[in-house]
Amino acid sequence: MSDLIVDLFAGPGGWGHALHVLGVRDVGLEWDEWACKTRAAAAQTTIRTNVALYPVRPFVGRTRGLIASPPCQAWSMAGKRLGLIDRPLVHQAVADLAAGRDTRELLLTACQDQRSLLAAEPMRYLHALHQAGEPEWVLMEEVPDVAPLWKQYAVVLRSWGFSTWSGILNAADYGVPQTRRRAILIASRTRTAAPPEPTHAKFSEPETFFGPGRRTWVSMAEALGWGRTDGPVPTVCAGGGPGGGPEPFPSGSRKTLSDARDRGAWKNPPLHPRNPKAEPPCSCTEESPRTPRCGGGRDWVLRSNSQANAAIRPVTEPPATLFFGNRANECVWTTTGPAETAPPAIRITAEEAGILQSFPPAYPWQGNKGQRFSQIGNAVPPLFAAHLIAPHVERTLTRNDFVLAA
Repeated sequence: MSDLIVDLFAGPGGWGHALHVLGVRDVGLEWDEWACKTRAAAAQTTIRTNVALYPVRPFVGRTRGLIASPPCQAWSMAGKRLGLIDRPLVHQAVADLAAGRDTRELLLTACQDQRSLLAAEPMRYLHALHQAGEPEWVLMEEVPDVAPLWKQYAVVLRSWGFSTWSGILNAADYGVPQTRRRAILIASRTRTAAPPEPTHAKFSEPETFFGPGRRTWVSMAEALGWGRTDGPVPTVCAGGGPGGGPEPFPSGSRKTLSDARDRGAWKNPPLHPRNPKAEPPCSCTEESPRTPRCGGGRDWVLRSNSQANAAIRPVTEPPATLFFGNRANECVWTTTGPAETAPPAIRITAEEAGILQSFPPAYPWQGNKGQRFSQIGNAVPPLFAAHLIAPHVERTLTRNDFVLAA
């Protein structure tokens, strides 16, 4: 068996960048033109193809690991969720493919959303590879509503001799500055399948006899470097709609945000790990605890979309799951307090969104603003992916392998 790692629905390289950090490479299968261009710019091997049509034969006898993150649009809270209606058909497709029967064409005609059936595609690859005793391990990721399907995969894989685990994990528990919950399937022929040990928690934990406790979730301010004094903070002029249209905010609005950041006007800004003394001025003392207005400025927050029930998080917390792809799902920086004196809302930049997905600031996103945001929102956070992959490629992930702020 070779060390080939096949990455189905590879996107712009979330799994691929994680493998690169760990010193391993994948072969990604992806259809989206701009995601493929991003992967190419990141020096990731890619086959531009429809995963549902590509033959498995070229990978048989060569594959060590199989990764799959099928498109989530049919299942996501950000869409119409027709995948929930189609779920019985997807379960049927998985059962048929596991038995060597290809009924996809027939089942597809009954689907409300043709993308639903893509969640069954990994089983076509797994069945063909299994005939050659491959792969050694499997990792799959999707939105939480796909968890029952991963349980079905797990049952099949256990019958083929794999150890399996499936469940819901929160990317924030692994250092990603985003409370992104995902259904995960882990399977292995050579080790007991189990989720990686969390490194972070909502509240930090003290050191014990068994070692250091988990660190506090990484906040937006910490990830973006706001409050630091040891170097530049990544800022890019905001603007453009999903299609890359004109700047929607008044001139200077991005400067309003950066000025507030530079003078330390963030609510309870966290200390940056590389510069513990980089705390903005504060009039509070040990006897007088911090207040929401600590730092003398407004409380900046990130609003996840334009809906009435949008998640709103202060910069001292990680954001909720980032959704992009249409105007209703655009994230904006805004402030609390009286609306009449509030500065204008400022759309998050692609660079900032990428960092909050744990991509490096200089990741080479390709395409216009809308295409970049779409890639970012659909990507697997590389830091989260690295924690999942590391045990299966005999690598140890260290605290310094991912540096979020520039």
